[in-house]
Amino acid sequence: MSDITQGTSTDRLTERLTHPRHPRSNRYDARWTIENQMGPHALWLLEWLAPALGLEELRPGARVLDLGCGRAMTSVFLAREYDVQVIAADLWVKPDDNAARVAEAGVADRVLPVFTEAHDLPFGEGSFDAIVSVDAYQYFGTDDLYLPTLTRLLKPGGRIGVVVPALREELEGDEPPAHLREYWEKDPGFWAFHSPAWWRRLWTRSGAVEVETADWLEDGWRDWLLWSEVCAEESSSEFMADMARWSVDLMHADMEHVLGFARVVGRRK
Repeated sequence: MSDITQGTSTDRLTERLTHPRHPRSNRYDARWTIENQMGPHALWLLEWLAPALGLEELRPGARVLDLGCGRAMTSVFLAREYDVQVIAADLWVKPDDNAARVAEAGVADRVLPVFTEAHDLPFGEGSFDAIVSVDAYQYFGTDDLYLPTLTRLLKPGGRIGVVVPALREELEGDEPPAHLREYWEKDPGFWAFHSPAWWRRLWTRSGAVEVETADWLEDGWRDWLLWSEVCAEESSSEFMADMARWSVDLMHADMEHVLGFARVVGRRK
C-alpha cells in the first residue's frame, strides 16, 4: 500500500492542518489533501459525519456509495479507515484519473471509480449498505423528489449521510443577507444553501427515511477559513488557488457567521 500518510509536507504545513477534532484525517499527508481538494476539507467533513452515520458499525467489505466523490479523497478515506468497498461516483472527474489516485493510495481492490450523473445512477435497488456525500449533495438534493429515488439504492435499514455547505438559520424573505449580497449575485448557487432544520423537514416529509441527525458544525466557518487560507498559499493549481482566495474573502465578508456546514443522516425505512 502506498503510504499517503507520509508525503512531502513540511512540518509547518502539517502543523497548520493538524486538527484536534479529526485524528484520522491528521494521519494523511497535508500536501496530498491540498493537491486533491475541490472545496472545503473533505476529510475533516467526512470524519465529522462518520459517527452519526455509523461507519464504525459497518462490517468489513460493506458496500458504500460515495456520491460526488470529486478526486476520490473521501473514497480512499472510507476504504482505508473503515475497510469497506466503495463506488466512487462523480460527474466532473474522469474515472481513469481517480483510478490512478486510488491505485497510488493502495486501495484499488476496494474503490471503483465510475462516471455518472446523480439522477442517472446505474445501480439496482438495495445495492448499498450506506450512501455518503460530502460537499456535493446541495447540487442535486434540494429537489423534493430526489431522496426517495436515491434511497431505493440502500438496503432496508441502511443509512444515508451528507455534509453540505449551509446556513445557520433559514433566510426569511427573498433577499440574501445584506453583508453577502455581492456573493449571492455572482453565484446563484448560494440559494441551494439551507439550514439543518430545512434539511430535516425536506427529508422527513419525503417519507423515505427516518431522520436521525440534522445539525450544525459549531465554528465550521473557522475550519473553512483556515483550509482556504492554506490552499490559497499552497495549491499548485492556479484555478484552485483562486477559488481558495475567493473563499477566504467570503469567510471574511461573513461577519455574522451565517455560513458553515450541516450534517444530515437518515435511515431507510
